Amino acid sequence: MKRISVLFIIGICCVFSVFAKKKPVIAEPYAWRNTQPLGNRYRVPMDTLQLNFYQTDQPSSYSTAYGYTGNLGGPGFSKIFFDRPQMPQFIFKAPFHPWITTPENFDFYNTRIPMTLLSYLTGGSKVKKQDDLKAVFSGNVNAKLGFGANIQYLYSRGSYDHQATNELSWQLSSNYIGEKYQLQVMFNTYNFVCQENGGLADDNYILHPTEMDGGTGIDSQSIPINLSDAYNRVRGQNYYATQRYNVGFYKTETKDTTTIETFVPVTSFIHTIEYNRNFRRFVNLSADEDQKFFKNTYFNKNGSNDTTSYWSLKNTLGISLLEGFNKYAKMGLAAYMTYEIRQFKLMPDTVPSAFAFAPETPVLGEPVTFIRRSSSRYYTENLLWIGAEVSKRQGKILTYTVNGKLGLTGPEVGSFDVNGEIQTRFPIFKDTVQLRAYGFFKNLEPAFYYKHYVSNHFIWNNNFNKIRNFRVGGEFAIERWGTRLNVGVENVQNYVYFDENCMPRQESSIMQVFSAKLNQSFKVGILNLDLEAVYQKSSRPSIIPLPDLSAYGNLYLSFPIAKVLNTQIGVDCRYHTEYYAEGYQPATLSFYNQREFKIGNYPMMNVYANMKLKMVRFYVLYSNFNQGMFGGNNYFSMLHYPINPATLQFGVSVDFAN
Repeated sequence: MKRISVLFIIGICCVFSVFAKKKPVIAEPYAWRNTQPLGNRYRVPMDTLQLNFYQTDQPSSYSTAYGYTGNLGGPGFSKIFFDRPQMPQFIFKAPFHPWITTPENFDFYNTRIPMTLLSYLTGGSKVKKQDDLKAVFSGNVNAKLGFGANIQYLYSRGSYDHQATNELSWQLSSNYIGEKYQLQVMFNTYNFVCQENGGLADDNYILHPTEMDGGTGIDSQSIPINLSDAYNRVRGQNYYATQRYNVGFYKTETKDTTTIETFVPVTSFIHTIEYNRNFRRFVNLSADEDQKFFKNTYFNKNGSNDTTSYWSLKNTLGISLLEGFNKYAKMGLAAYMTYEIRQFKLMPDTVPSAFAFAPETPVLGEPVTFIRRSSSRYYTENLLWIGAEVSKRQGKILTYTVNGKLGLTGPEVGSFDVNGEIQTRFPIFKDTVQLRAYGFFKNLEPAFYYKHYVSNHFIWNNNFNKIRNFRVGGEFAIERWGTRLNVGVENVQNYVYFDENCMPRQESSIMQVFSAKLNQSFKVGILNLDLEAVYQKSSRPSIIPLPDLSAYGNLYLSFPIAKVLNTQIGVDCRYHTEYYAEGYQPATLSFYNQREFKIGNYPMMNVYANMKLKMVRFYVLYSNFNQGMFGGNNYFSMLHYPINPATLQFGVSVDFAN
């Protein structure tokens, strides 16, 4: 009933939106994001595009190849090595990367007039359905001052037993963009709860369904699972503000007898502050399943209740000499200093020292005298970085950015992080060729939780060395041809990963990953074909497992109906070759290497109709429609975690411009 009510309300809003009176012509709204840590603004597209809107709630679309637990909002990771973000200090939020808002991916808006984007996406039967409700509001007090608010509530029951996700996140923001003073503020809060079923107890229910239960088949939610009373909760707050004061001069220009004074900024004084707080809990209330699923138990044989938390406060002060204030200022120069304090809280270590340093040793079956401590363990770190940036962002022929920082204190003393890119474009015949070269060199301390962790089933204390990454690459693109080729190679030393026992390990040897990615689009009349292919090669597949080939194809018709209804109808497919894809350990929210079962060689296909009528977007999607028809039955995303069976989905989004 609630579902029908929501659809009815949105439908009424769509009608009013479409037939509303025409508004006066107003300057186009725009969106931007900030670079870190100096808060330089750059434009990004607004979330109002029709093309491929149906992919919004398809986890597989977050990367050319994506591994996840099967349900919308569940933990996942990119199988494309170059798409993986740097691991955050609080590693437990990394599996929820696509759903977590950060200062790096938050969109600020200048909409001139109030704007509200409301979306409701749903699908599946009553017992398996997924609901995703989103709202974005932005409004300006005047040309300089604006406010915004975002909210997303995702509730997905899942196609398999005990797999539901319940995720709420919201953000408040404000921005003031004046000639001399600029301020951008963002407050972010999220609370994710994810039921954990530990994967299927027997993969043959998917691989050989006709051989199970007398050949009659079985509903996906009736397939036996490993955990039936466990869940993960990840909470977080992120408060961010960046401000700058520009010093410069006024330039007087005369146009058509009108004198105009324009402020020309020369130097910026910058301050950025960011506060992060995170909390994570893993609970398993079934003692029998707890003992059967986990190899080691250190505290409680009747179940698990693991907690840990983290907070950090970061301040950055910088000064920037801006480019373009005169003909000799061909580039911008900036210097900055960042001070950060962070604290980690672990559970009391109740394990004797012999086990604390050898967590793979089972403690069950033999009586053990535990040395209990009265309070939690706290680790506090103080860090100081100095950095500099050289950039040229103006102009169409040549742009570049080089940013580097050096650690002076704390665990990051001696660490450095240098990255940069250079872009150029030039005409050739009637086309324009774009070339980009990029690279980075990092020598950074592993995330804290790789080194220290205490829980009911996993304890480790590691003395890892700094991780060294060196990547170089180049990109070639011709937009008119719809061609984009990106080739890169990365060398990594002291790589940290989770082994087959779900324990963090460090590989001291130098390993190499090669990647080549090709995007190609074709268009003949209303017929379109978008192709994407990624070839990867790891020098040590047992340490860095990757699919050799990952591909995506989207064949569709794009045409208007009655000149007002933009329509996209098509079928898409995702595929990657077989390889030993990582497994998932819910007790640590981590992905570990395994040699038990190969994942891949299955075409995941969707058929859809995607449309836009003025300010209303909507779609109908039948996902994984080839399941049981062709392509085989190995539709696993990770070890013991299949993707959802064929599911009918709907979505609608309305742009309310007041």
